[in-house]
Amino acid sequence: MEQLSNNKKLHPLSLQTVAMSMCAVLYAVGSYATAYIPSPWGFGQFRPAVVIPAFFATIFGPTPAAFGAAIGTLIADSAKHGYVYPGSLLAAVPGNFIGFYLFGYIVKKFTWGRFVLAANVTLTIANAIVAFLYVFLFKLLYLGDLKYVSMTPDLLVLSSTGLTIWWFVTMLPFVLLFTPLLIRATSAAFPSIVSETLKTHSLRQELPKITFSLAMLVPGLIMIAVGLATTYVNLAGIPLGAQIMFYSSGIALSSLGVLIYTGHSFFIKKPLFEKTKNGN
Repeated sequence: MEQLSNNKKLHPLSLQTVAMSMCAVLYAVGSYATAYIPSPWGFGQFRPAVVIPAFFATIFGPTPAAFGAAIGTLIADSAKHGYVYPGSLLAAVPGNFIGFYLFGYIVKKFTWGRFVLAANVTLTIANAIVAFLYVFLFKLLYLGDLKYVSMTPDLLVLSSTGLTIWWFVTMLPFVLLFTPLLIRATSAAFPSIVSETLKTHSLRQELPKITFSLAMLVPGLIMIAVGLATTYVNLAGIPLGAQIMFYSSGIALSSLGVLIYTGHSFFIKKPLFEKTKNGN
């Protein structure tokens, strides 16, 4: 297997194809497992399985992750509805493809800082694409859903934005907490498929505590601020469930940020097997 540089590993087409297939299958299964846990808006699902394409984007690059995520989400959505679901084709497929291609592109030259950046940028852009396409293209134009046809443009934007935020705050902790563990385990167990830079950062360096802490704390405080705005400002169309979601998500993210900063998160520390290996 050729190595192009310390930052980039050349994976043969056969390995990329296998990686894409594995990503699609695992993402489909993981997404379907939580397919019946809806958002406060009644559509869109709780999806911690985004950890899977984030992991494949980091290890194998943007292309296998992008195709795997797009195919996986289509399989999961179609299995849930019992037919090839148009809403997935029109919204979830393009959003997942663009999002995880972008994720893989950002982490090509891997550092933990770039990983945190990729998580925040990808989850913002990809979820916004899915939410706005689902509301405007699928619900409004394709279905002509009377509920959405009767909405004013500002309420349509508010609904799409709310769904984007909900997805972001429910996905970010899983990507930042669990994907690094998978990356470290793969770097240790299968070093031949991982670039030297990724091995160095994942096995020999601790995760940047302040960076990971702020990545949780800042969105958490924003969610709390949005919750306060929806409570004390007259914003029509914001259901009580959504307000509770903003507060609970904000408190959860902020708490995780504080815990990471104070050093009580095991995933920040240098891997035990690396310490033992080095005799530290």
